[in-house]
Amino acid sequence: MNDVDDDDLARYSMVRIADEIVVDLMAKACGVDYADASRDAVEMLFADVTIPVASPRTLIRTKNTVRPSDAADRQFLQVLIDEAARE
Repeated sequence: MNDVDDDDLARYSMVRIADEIVVDLMAKACGVDYADASRDAVEMLFADVTIPVASPRTLIRTKNTVRPSDAADRQFLQVLIDEAARE
């Protein structure tokens, strides 16, 4: 993470960090930016730290591509939404 500069997301559409896991940093995905995603963000607790994460509905919007893996992700996320609505 030390190799990421403060202005990298302003200069590049995506910054890939490959360490123990691969993380793609993007200022915008499928037209969804941070301000948009934060409107319905869900708070999750990791190691006693509350972190806002994109909601399943927002994640579906960021997966609006033709890639088969994104289609599978959209289907999985829709199941999560449907199950939550039944609870």
